[in-house]
Amino acid sequence: MAVEVRDHPAALQYEAFVDGEPAGLIRYTRDGDVVTMVHTEVEPKFESQGVGSELVKQALEHVRAHGEHVVPLCPFVAAYIRRHPDYDELVVG
Repeated sequence: MAVEVRDHPAALQYEAFVDGEPAGLIRYTRDGDVVTMVHTEVEPKFESQGVGSELVKQALEHVRAHGEHVVPLCPFVAAYIRRHPDYDELVVG
């Protein structure tokens, strides 16, 4: 299953799509180059299929590509980073 993740800055969220269908999102706030990820949601029909993990991975890669940092307030994002320490360098706060 291919998950496409897009940043939607006007809505302050990363949005995940599977075959063009909304599958999940990460709500965030932004202060300069710091993205605070506050909440992750996955649509029920896509739960337990890796959509949430792929959403977090692509959002963190977006942060990295733009030279930004992250504050993982969302427990799901924080747990993902604990399991993937290669993202530790992005974490502030």
